[in-house]
Amino acid sequence: MMRACVESADAFSFKSDAIAGDKSISHRSAMFAVLAQGESRIENFLRAEDTLNTLKIVGQLGADIHDDGSVITITSNGIKESSEILDCGNSGTGMRLFCGLLSSAQGHFILTGDEYLKRRPMKRVTQPLRNIGAKLDGRADGDLAPLSIRGASLQAFNYESKIASAQVKSAMILAALRSDGVCTYYEPELSRDHTERMLKGMGAHIETQGLITKVWPLEKALKPLNIRVPADPSSAFFFAVAAAITPNASAVLEGVTLNVTRIEAFKVLERMGANITYDITDERYEPIGTITVKSAPLKAVVVEENISWLIDELPALSIAMACASGQSIIKNAEELRVKESDRIKTVVDNLNLCGITTEEYPDGYAVNGGTLRKACVNSYGDHRIAMSFLIAGLRCGMEVEDIECINTSFPNFFELLGQCTKVIR
Repeated sequence: MMRACVESADAFSFKSDAIAGDKSISHRSAMFAVLAQGESRIENFLRAEDTLNTLKIVGQLGADIHDDGSVITITSNGIKESSEILDCGNSGTGMRLFCGLLSSAQGHFILTGDEYLKRRPMKRVTQPLRNIGAKLDGRADGDLAPLSIRGASLQAFNYESKIASAQVKSAMILAALRSDGVCTYYEPELSRDHTERMLKGMGAHIETQGLITKVWPLEKALKPLNIRVPADPSSAFFFAVAAAITPNASAVLEGVTLNVTRIEAFKVLERMGANITYDITDERYEPIGTITVKSAPLKAVVVEENISWLIDELPALSIAMACASGQSIIKNAEELRVKESDRIKTVVDNLNLCGITTEEYPDGYAVNGGTLRKACVNSYGDHRIAMSFLIAGLRCGMEVEDIECINTSFPNFFELLGQCTKVIR
């Protein structure tokens, strides 16, 4: 098991246009190219384990892929049945979206993943897909991978989701594109909208009004993508927190998507007192620009709204809470229980090891700001837990075990962290 140690930092000035490409958009770029007529062109694709697994699966489904190290081109002639098991690795996004994509494809497909993904719940997508005619099964009555999919004719639907989940919404939209009529999807709060934006840009007929999304079946193949994947705000946020908690520090994060559903964590950090500015430079598929963060004394905050917009950033935000004055509280975040780890438990347990007092709730936790103390913590195979506590080390030094998982989303994380402090691996 690999581990890393970081030293505390007094101050730093961080600037980078090399933040990892957006994971969500990279996954979708590869998948959606399968639905297009012609050659799709993708720049700045995230070359991390999760997204490379998705790209490999796209190739196993019959697409022609060329990667010159800078630009990936994908040409598809429709989805082909694969003789191989399709391995999503650690990616819940990959597995859930492929369920929607393959549920109407001709052929039989098997989706699997690593030991952590095989424990994550899949019935949130398999059940609604079954309800519209998908032939989809797996362990625990379709709740656990490996999953078996035999393409079938799908019925139009009116589906009301009980959870705000971009993965569930995306799976159902992909199924709707090849259903037998107009489909309507309702969600309790607006989740990330990359799927709707990208598919509309490719020519799909999709209309969104508030929390209601309507999707018309495809009448012809989509137009190919020509996209430069923006920097991932979830990845950039680690360095935003680093700047916010380190006296006399600053971070300039270039080329980041400024989609309102993706920068909620930055808005919370602003509420806590951090000095943050945004500058839009491009708005073709997504609003893209530069985020600048400067250190400031932080105060406690309550986070209970728009949880689906910042669910991935909550572990890193918890580090800022640990450095703030007062008690911060996170509510309505039970989704944290079913991520790569039980992030409520892993955050709370590791903060306790660092001398921070916490309270654990079924749907969140409270963090009493104080003085972080150096500790040896375990990531439990969760890349966001590993990176969050390495960032905490900027205040007190830190040792984190099981760091291989960082490669699933942010392969150059340590290179960038080395601009802020000394890192030993």
